[in-house]
Parts: sequence; structure tokens; C-alpha cells
Amino acid sequence: MNNPRTVESTSSPVINHSAVSESSLLADIKRLIKVGIINSNLITTFAGFWLALYFTDTSFLDHWQTFIMTMVGTAFIIAGGCILNNWYDRDIDHVMSRTKTRPTVTGTIALSHIKTMGIVVSVLGFVFLLFTTIEAALLGAFGWFVYVVLYTMWSKRRYTINTVIGSFSGAVPPLIGWAAIDPGLQLEALIMFLIMFIWQPPHFLALAMKKKDEYKAANIPMLPVVHGFEITKRQIVVYIACLLPLPIYLASLGTVFLTISLIMTFGWLALGIAGFVMKNDLKWANWMFLYSLLYLTVIFPLMVIVTIPY
Repeated sequence: MNNPRTVESTSSPVINHSAVSESSLLADIKRLIKVGIINSNLITTFAGFWLALYFTDTSFLDHWQTFIMTMVGTAFIIAGGCILNNWYDRDIDHVMSRTKTRPTVTGTIALSHIKTMGIVVSVLGFVFLLFTTIEAALLGAFGWFVYVVLYTMWSKRRYTINTVIGSFSGAVPPLIGWAAIDPGLQLEALIMFLIMFIWQPPHFLALAMKKKDEYKAANIPMLPVVHGFEITKRQIVVYIACLLPLPIYLASLGTVFLTISLIMTFGWLALGIAGFVMKNDLKWANWMFLYSLLYLTVIFPLMVIVTIPY
């Protein structure tokens, strides 16, 4: 008679292939829609929505349905743009470590299905935003057009200013959130747009420094690839310096916000200047990249926190 423990230890495990398939499909979809990009943009969308309520003295409870439509619509239109970006870049994504596992490269999802998915999700996002205001929907469409057409299909493989062009789309979400409540867009909304617009080049240029060899292999003319690290570092510092006066225009949010935002900006600028004396450029670029993420996750949630009624 066999020892039950022996049988148990030598028997093959039962694999639920259906569960594995579903898990793989979910992972592929997450790669296609770029969850990290959606989450960061929804933070700024919510901040724009919340500040519009604050400056128009409007209750959130009176607009909770608008809030849902705004967030879902923004998420969908960004996801649709990201899917189409992946579909278009399928010929170069296999070169880069952070993109070579996308289903457009591995072939786990048919390219025709990915293209259709991108179009359908984009249209759904636009439709959801139409249930808020026409201005919010048009801003969403503008951001999508810049990202998919002007950045992905036109400038990304041609010009070193591709990052700046793409920054227009990344700066639109807070305007979408604001326009869903107040289509007129006050000065504070434009300042939020400028903060996001100027934040993006230092963030992505630091990433481009880290991934210089991969961008070069993919023949993408990022600034570090074409002009080297020194010019890239100068550009990064110039952009961060341009952020310095912007928090002042949001002084109506209070002393706490103004103080913390100025400290965060000066800290980023100091770290940027330190790059001219550091010998390890890649280590500095990594610090700058991480600080840029910290900056974004502090500044925009802080806008909400300081305006929560007590």
C-alpha cells in the first residue's frame, strides 16, 4: 500500500488553466492601458474638479454624478490613447526593457483587436465626458489628439521636442476636471495646467537619461541621445526654475500649500543643480526621476487637502 504522504508529495499539482489565462489577459490589458499613467492623471483630474467646486462655492454632493462621469471619461480617453500608442509603437517596443512585454510585442492579443479596443475605449471616454460639459469633452479630445497624433505618430520619432509636445496632453486632465464644473476656467485652472506642462519635461528627460541606450537602439531622438547628458541637465534645471513662481498664483489656497509647494520646488531645483557637480549622471537622473514622482504626488493632493472644509 502506498504511503498517503508519499502520494501527496509526488503527485502533480492541478493547474487551473482558465484562471491562468484570465490572469494573463488582465496583465496584458494593464500593460496596454498603462495603469500608472491613468492613475497619475486621475489625481490631477480630481484636483481640478475639486478646486472648481471650491472656487465656485459648490457642493460635491450636488455633482457626484458629474464626478463619476468625469473620472470614468478621463480614464477611458487616456486608456484609449495609451492603447493606440502601444499599437502604433509595436515595431520599436521590443527594443526597450519596459515595453517588450506588451501584448503588441508578445502577440498574446491580436493587433486588430488592440486597434479596435483603442478606438472603442477612446470614443467611450469622449461620450462619458459629454455627460459633463461640452468643454470638458473637447479638452479630453484635444489631449487625446495631441498624444496619439501629434506625439505618437508625428513627433516622437522625428524631433527632440517630442517630450514638450506630449506635455500638452499630460497637462489637460486638471482642465478636464475643472471644466466639468466650471467651463469658464479660472486663473487657478490655467496655473494647474502650467504646473503639469512644465513638470513633465524634467520627469521624462530624467527617464530618457536612464534609458538612453534603449532609446538609441529604438532610434527615438530623445534629447540625451541626440545632444548628450550636459545639455539635457541644463534643460531639466531650466524647466524646474520655471516652476518656481507658479505656486504664488495659488496663494489663495493658503499658507500651508504655498510654503510646502515652494519648499518642494526649491528642493527639486537644488537637486537639479547638484547634477552639475555629481559624477554619476545616471544616479542623479534616477534621483531626479523619483523626486519628480514625489513632487506630483505631494502637490496635487495637497491642493485638495488644504481646501477640505473643516
